[in-house]
Amino acid sequence: MTGNETDLLALLRGLDDPEWLEWPRDYDRGEAAVLLGRLVLRLEGDFAARCRAEQDTQDSSEYGRVVVPAEATVCGTRIMVCASKFGSLALVCADNPGAFLGTEEARAEGELDAADLAQANRALADLGYVVVPEELLECDHEGPSRLPWHVQRPS
Repeated sequence: MTGNETDLLALLRGLDDPEWLEWPRDYDRGEAAVLLGRLVLRLEGDFAARCRAEQDTQDSSEYGRVVVPAEATVCGTRIMVCASKFGSLALVCADNPGAFLGTEEARAEGELDAADLAQANRALADLGYVVVPEELLECDHEGPSRLPWHVQRPS
């Protein structure tokens, strides 16, 4: 695990709260909407294409998604940027979350161009988002949150 991954895991653990699973205690829906709107405008400018956005996702810690259309990317695969309700976290993936094991696999399979990925990551960083690799989010996580009995994994 790299130092950056260690720092990101520490950040994720710091955001854990056993009572606030879908959004943090200090969540501001209006602020999240403004930030996502800025992200849409930035990606539309950077990729010279209209980007579709979905927002205010219910029953999820994800606030919304911005889709860079396939025709605006070098490889012809859409890029999806998912913004969290937690601490301005975001992830970038090719096609859809889970379509690949992460951006490295998507790049290796020729579905995600390094320059396109860097452009999306730069837009996020410039807007104050923290980019979390999809691979890191897929790792088992031990935190203070306890899921209700009906969704817990058997021991």
